[in-house]
Amino acid sequence: MASERQVTHGVDTEELAAFAQHAAENTEEVQLGLSARSTYEGTCAHSLATIDSYVLGGETIERDTREYTIPYGGWKEVLEAGGWVGATDRMEPIEAALSALASCINVGISINAVANGVDIDHLETRVRTDFDPGVLFSVDDLGNADTVFENLTAEVEIESPDLDKDEIDEWARRAPVYTLVSLEQDVNLTVNTPAEVEADD
Repeated sequence: MASERQVTHGVDTEELAAFAQHAAENTEEVQLGLSARSTYEGTCAHSLATIDSYVLGGETIERDTREYTIPYGGWKEVLEAGGWVGATDRMEPIEAALSALASCINVGISINAVANGVDIDHLETRVRTDFDPGVLFSVDDLGNADTVFENLTAEVEIESPDLDKDEIDEWARRAPVYTLVSLEQDVNLTVNTPAEVEADD
């Protein structure tokens, strides 16, 4: 008789353990290639972002149902003050980045909690920062970009019968977006003109 599946927070714990073991022994098979694109919509600061395929272990995974679109813009009151005509309120990319950080901290905590047999009754992460738009609007020099954000904080509110604050802190820091925003790294930026794009075809 087959043993009953042990499902915790929507995860089969035996399969999670087997996946982790497989990943440890076959690192190339679990490497991910991730991407996103964003198309300018003709109104200053408005873009439509698209997230679709990704690469897993060298294989591209594509599904029509995976084409997620996100309309980005700005804060209505700020845009109105800046001269935007008929300004509307849209999610600003910085807010999306903050929400991604908060959500990914939850990912790091919840995956490791399940893997370690720690139950979670409640988990909420709040992220906030102070933002100076001077560099964005060319009021400040680009050299001051490292002063744009101050006081980036993440506050984790968690209820668990097996709570270990140091353990939770470690799991939070394992979140990929936490790594992305906390590491000192540059973006390899390439600017293509129409002539260069045609030459690539």
